[in-house]
Amino acid sequence: MKILVMSDTHGDAQVIQHVRTLHSDVDAVFHCGDSELTSDHEVLKGIHIVQGNCDWGEAFPEEKVIEVEGSRIYITHGHLFNVKNTLMPLKYRAEEKNADVVLFGHSHLLGAEMDNGVLFLNPGSLKQPRGRNEKSYAIIQRKSDNWQVQFYSDEGILLEDINL
Repeated sequence: MKILVMSDTHGDAQVIQHVRTLHSDVDAVFHCGDSELTSDHEVLKGIHIVQGNCDWGEAFPEEKVIEVEGSRIYITHGHLFNVKNTLMPLKYRAEEKNADVVLFGHSHLLGAEMDNGVLFLNPGSLKQPRGRNEKSYAIIQRKSDNWQVQFYSDEGILLEDINL
């Protein structure tokens, strides 16, 4: 399984298209909210996307569970779970959803960690990064006994390669 994860693109349809073009070989594409695009925007076709705090209306759901090659992936923006301060509410929700992977955004800080066998991942922001200078997104691959998480810059340059 290989998936592309992005978040917090804040109206930049071109960067979404650019990143999708760089990684056209993925099994699924996820956007963790704050796209600030309409639900019928061409660039969002085929993307699993959720509502962020800067997305207006009710076009996108607040959360989703998608199964990809036997892995249950839970996606939410994070603002409803106070992710800028703690991951505990999100961890409880992941447990309720029986998730193997949790994808979220909102803080614009990239990061990945395993907690009780669950991968938690924030791809950072492709528009307004925080914590480091590079705009970022992630590629996740399921290996036989672990997860490979690769963070890339908006230009497709590898920033970090982590095995969890």
